Amino acid sequence: MLQLEAAVLGGLSPDWKQSGFSTLLSTCVCSDGGPLLQLVCEGDFEAVLFSSAVQGLLGGAPEEDDSIEAYLERQVLSYLSNATEDQRSDRETALLVLAVGCLNLFARSNWTGPPVELHVSDFLPEALLQKFSQPAALNTAVLSSLQLDGESVYSLVSNPLLLLLTRVIFVNCGPKLETLQLLPWWTLRYVSLHQQILEERSPQLFNLVLSCIEKVYKCEELFTNNTHRNLAIQFHLECSYTCLTYYEYRRAKEHMQTARDLSGIDVNMIGALGKRTHFQENFLAQLILDVKRKDSSPVPNSESPSLTPTPKELLPKDHQLSDDTVLNQINLAEPSEHELPDLSAEEQTLILATCDIFISLSLPQCLLSQPKFWAVEVTSLCLRTKLERGSSRRVERAMMQTQTLVDFFSERNCPVTERLKMFYTCRAPPLWDLQRQLASLLTDLGLTSSALLIYERLELWEDAVACLERMGQHGKAEEILRRELEKKETPSLYCLLGDVLKDLQYYDRAWELSKHRSARAQRSKALHHLRHKEFQQCVECFEHSLQINAMQLGVWFSLGCAYFALEGYEGAAKAFQRCVGLEPDNSEAWNNLSTAASKKLCFADLGEFSEAIRAYHRLMDLKDKFKDVEVLEILVRSVVDNLTDHRGEQASNLKAKLQELFGRVSARCSTDAQIWKQYARLYGDGNSNNVEDNEKALQFLSKAHWCETQAAGWEKDMGNFRSVVKGARDMANVSISCSRSKRNPQEALQLLSSARLSLKSLVTKARQLYTDVATGELHDELRGDVTELEQLITELQDLSAQLRSQ
Repeated sequence: MLQLEAAVLGGLSPDWKQSGFSTLLSTCVCSDGGPLLQLVCEGDFEAVLFSSAVQGLLGGAPEEDDSIEAYLERQVLSYLSNATEDQRSDRETALLVLAVGCLNLFARSNWTGPPVELHVSDFLPEALLQKFSQPAALNTAVLSSLQLDGESVYSLVSNPLLLLLTRVIFVNCGPKLETLQLLPWWTLRYVSLHQQILEERSPQLFNLVLSCIEKVYKCEELFTNNTHRNLAIQFHLECSYTCLTYYEYRRAKEHMQTARDLSGIDVNMIGALGKRTHFQENFLAQLILDVKRKDSSPVPNSESPSLTPTPKELLPKDHQLSDDTVLNQINLAEPSEHELPDLSAEEQTLILATCDIFISLSLPQCLLSQPKFWAVEVTSLCLRTKLERGSSRRVERAMMQTQTLVDFFSERNCPVTERLKMFYTCRAPPLWDLQRQLASLLTDLGLTSSALLIYERLELWEDAVACLERMGQHGKAEEILRRELEKKETPSLYCLLGDVLKDLQYYDRAWELSKHRSARAQRSKALHHLRHKEFQQCVECFEHSLQINAMQLGVWFSLGCAYFALEGYEGAAKAFQRCVGLEPDNSEAWNNLSTAASKKLCFADLGEFSEAIRAYHRLMDLKDKFKDVEVLEILVRSVVDNLTDHRGEQASNLKAKLQELFGRVSARCSTDAQIWKQYARLYGDGNSNNVEDNEKALQFLSKAHWCETQAAGWEKDMGNFRSVVKGARDMANVSISCSRSKRNPQEALQLLSSARLSLKSLVTKARQLYTDVATGELHDELRGDVTELEQLITELQDLSAQLRSQ
C-alpha cells in the first residue's frame, strides 16, 4: 500500500507505469479504488467526480438540517461504515483517490489551468440543492464553510466545493482512514492551497500542519529506503515552505537543510567575474548561484525515480530582455567553471527554494536556463518579475512576462498532468495573484485606470479602493463599495467602507454581520482608535482580534505600540515578544522589546531573565553597537541576589550565560564604565571566595576607572568626581585583597603600585580643582573622600614596603 501512496504522491507519468507501476494497478483488484486510481494517473480528475462510485457515494438523501459540509461528512462516513472487512482497504483507497482528484482539480481551476467548469447539480442530490434558491447562495454557503479563524475566503475562488470535499475527507474523516500511511502528507498539500485563499494565516491550519508533519515522520520507510529519496526531498521542501508561511523559520531552515543533504548538491552564493551591460569593458565581480554535485556527477542519482521533463514547446514563453544597455543575462568571464549540471525535478525545486531566500536578479536565471517543468518555470518567471519591477530597464519585460503567464492559464496545449509535476513543491501563485501583480505593474507604469479595471474585475476591493485613493477619487471609492454592499453585505466590504469614510459604525456593522467572528473588523476598528490616539479602546480591539486569530504579525506590533502609548510596558513586552517570535528578523520589534524592558524593567517584573539574555543577544546581532545598561543592571542584580524567575527557577543558574553576554557586550562597548562595573559585580566585586573571580573583578574595575577618567571634563563636576573617587577606593581595596593571594611578590607589588598611582592622581586633581583659594582648605564635600584616599595610599605604601623587604 505504501508503494501505491508514494507513487500517487510523486506524480505518476506513463513511463512510471511501464517501469512497474502497472503491476501495482493490476493488483488493486477492487470495485472502486482501481478504476478511480487509473483516472487520477491519467489526469482525468473530472471523470473521477462523475464516476459511478463517486456518484453513488454523494447521492444519498440529506437530512433536514444538513449543511453541505455535514452532508458530505455523513456520506463519507456511511460509505466507510457500510464496507465489509474485505472492502475496507479498497474504499479507503477510493476516498484517497477522490480527495486527491478533487484537490488537483481545485488546483487546476485556480492555479495551473486550463479552466474547468463544474456544475454542482451534476454530483450533489437535488434535495440538498433545493435549500439554496440561487447558485450564488450555494457558493456563499460553501465559502462560509471554508472560513477559518474569522478569516474570509477570496470571493471569486473557482469551484470551492472541491476544496470542501477534500477537507471533509482529509481532515474531518481522516482518523477513520487507518490503512493510509501518507494521508497526512496529502493533508499538508490541502493546507497549502486552503491557506492561500484565506485573507490571513489560520492558527487552525497551522496546528493541523504540525500534527501532519509528526504523523508523516512515523512512516520510517519513506526516509530510510533510498528508492524514496526523491519523495523525501519533496516532503522536506513542502514542509519548509509551509513552515515559512506560519513564521516557523527555525523549522523551515531545518527542513531545507535536510532536503539539501538528501539531494547531494551544494548550492552557494558566490562572486564571479562577469559583465551585465553591452558596453562594459572590464569583467567585474557579480553575485551568482553556484550549483555543484557532491559526487561531481553530471547527472542525478537514478536509484530513486524522478519525473520526466515537459517538452519545452509546452511551457510558457520566456521573454528575452531587449534592452540596448543591459544584457539578458550575466556574461561570465569563465562560464565553464559555473556551468549547471543536468538537474532533476527535485534539484530544480531545491534551487528554486534557495532563490526565494536569496533575493538577487541573477538567481532565477539559472533555472530558466534549463526549462523542464511547468511549476518550476512559472514560479521562476514570477520571481524574476517581482525582482525586475523596480528596474526601469526591466519593468517592461516584467509586465509582458506577467501577461504571458496570465494568458497561459487558458492555454490547453499543455496537459494538466504536466502542469501538476512538482506543483506542490514550488508554490506557484494562483491566477488572481498573477492578475493582481499585473495590475500592480500597470500602476507602477502610471496606468492606474487600467489597473483599476483589473481590480474591479477580480473583486479585489481593497486594492481597488487603494487605487482610487491614489487617483484622488474618494467619492468613487465609497460609491463602488456601497454598490457592492447592495448586491451582498459582507464584513470585508463594511470594513473597507469604514476605512474610506473613517467611520466606526461600519466596523461595528461588520462585527455584528460576522457574528463576532471577524478578526478584520476588530483589527480595522483598533487601527481607527490608534489613528485618533484612543489607545485604551485600541488595545481592547486588538486583543479581541488576536483572540480570534493570534497569527497576525502586524497586529501584535501595533498592539505593542498602543501599550507603549499607555505606558503599559508589561503588555508592550508581551506583544513585542510574540512579534519577534513570529518574525525573528524584525529589528524594530526587537528594539521595542528591549525598550519596554528598560522603561519598566519588564523582564525583571515578569521574571523572564533567560528571555532577556536571549533578546539582548538578538539585538546585538541586529545592531552592532547596541547597548542597554539598565537592562544589564537588572540581569546582574537578579543573578547576584539569586532571584526566582517566572518558572520558579533560580536566576543564579544563568550566571554562565550572563557572563558570556557580558563578554560580548564589553568587546563591542569597551569604553562604557558602567558596563565594566556591572561585569565586576557579576564576578563578586572582588569579594568572592574564588581567587580567579576576584582577579577578574579587579581587571574590570580597573577598566571602569580608566573609562571614567578618559571622559572629557569628568573632573569638573563634583558629583561625578566623587563617583570616580568611590570607584577608585573599591578598586584599591580589591587590589589589596588580590595582592595577598599572590604567591609571586613582584606580581603583588605591581598590583599595589598601580592602585597607589591611580589614587595619588585623584588626590592631586582634588587639591588642584577643589581647594578654596582664600582658606587653602578642600571643599567640605570632598574633604572626607580625600582623607580616605590618603589613608589608602599609606596602607598601599606600607604593604609595598613589606613586599620589597621580602
